[in-house]
Amino acid sequence: MTETFTEKARSLDEQAYLALKTALELGKWPTGDRLTAEQKEICMQTIISYEVQNLPEEQRTGYMEQACSSQSADKIDSVQQD
Repeated sequence: MTETFTEKARSLDEQAYLALKTALELGKWPTGDRLTAEQKEICMQTIISYEVQNLPEEQRTGYMEQACSSQSADKIDSVQQD
């Protein structure tokens, strides 16, 4: 049986995940070579797949709370209704 991309991405160890995340953040591999657009896309997909399987939602890349903590849900609802 051949593993799918998602299965492989989810089975990464933390060190490989962090290396991919750093490469994507810097736009280059540890060797100094720049990531191509395709490599950036693959890194992003891999990071997302890993995080969905291994991290709680609030620790995932790009996580945003539903509302600013300085606003109550009532204020947000009233703004959306206007």
